[in-house]
Amino acid sequence: MLTKLRTGPAAWWALLCVLIFGVVVALSVGRFMLSPWTVVQQLGALLSHQSGLTNPDIAVEMAEKLVLHVRLPRVLTALLIGASLAMCGAALQGAFRNPLVGPQILGISSGAALGGCLAIVFFSSMLSILGMAFAGGLLAIALVYGISRVGGRNHILVLVLAGVVTGAFFSSLLSLLTYFADPNDTLPAIVFWLMGSFATASYLKLGWVLVPMLAGMTVLCLMRFRINVLSMGDEHAASLGVRVERIRWLMLGCVALIVSSGVAVAGAIGWVGLIVPHFARMLVGPDHRVLLPASALMGAIFMLCVDTVARSLTVAEIPLDVITSLIGAPVFATVLRSAHGKGGAHA
Repeated sequence: MLTKLRTGPAAWWALLCVLIFGVVVALSVGRFMLSPWTVVQQLGALLSHQSGLTNPDIAVEMAEKLVLHVRLPRVLTALLIGASLAMCGAALQGAFRNPLVGPQILGISSGAALGGCLAIVFFSSMLSILGMAFAGGLLAIALVYGISRVGGRNHILVLVLAGVVTGAFFSSLLSLLTYFADPNDTLPAIVFWLMGSFATASYLKLGWVLVPMLAGMTVLCLMRFRINVLSMGDEHAASLGVRVERIRWLMLGCVALIVSSGVAVAGAIGWVGLIVPHFARMLVGPDHRVLLPASALMGAIFMLCVDTVARSLTVAEIPLDVITSLIGAPVFATVLRSAHGKGGAHA
């Protein structure tokens, strides 16, 4: 039984300190370097509702615009998407008792990406991209869940294979869509969007996805006790009065809402929801009362680091999905080998 919390306050303070340090570093580095003290001054002026301009110096004015209007919305978007994707992964792995499950493995990201690309081709508005990405994510999880039903039960291996098949199917449709897209206009927008980037982040886009993402994360946090019960098995959960099917579908709907919102604003970013919960589980244990918030904090830190490297390592910005794949693929292989060595894939 999951009754004890394994993590003391020191771990939480450490994560918060790392997060704050990462934010200051992310706001400091880039093509135009700023000192951390300048960043802290600008943030302090923002929090106190005062102008960061203590004198009419052009350099100070440029620093204010760079920190508050260019880098800050990008940093906030990275924190929100990283936290939400990691929380989704932790919830999925617990509810399905499978450490190999994630939004990408279940095909949700591919379905949302297909819906978003259809919106780019035919509508191009932010609201249509968000709506169609959500519809694509829901369709993906419906297909996966339907395929994985074997004999009235969800078998772990069949679930993972169903996710792989569904993701491949949506990826094929996506490739077909890019093949017929206008190479002078639509195609570059689709390709750039699919590779994942926060380059177009703004306060407006952040406002569009803030409410659905926070709503989905709040519902997942409220379900943390039920996810604990689901992680013990469907039969045990049903014996305790938990409506397994209803809870699981509600959770999947929240995951689809979160993932589709992230895809709409930043494109398809894989592996975050798969690998971050494993590191959070090492730190705080399997209890979802602490695992979900710990995953959110570590996911925010991870995505912030990835984005900082992506825009600072070279002159041309590196797509986010390239970096997350380079990190996620070996971690996934390690987890897969560990799960196989234990004779199962239970969380």
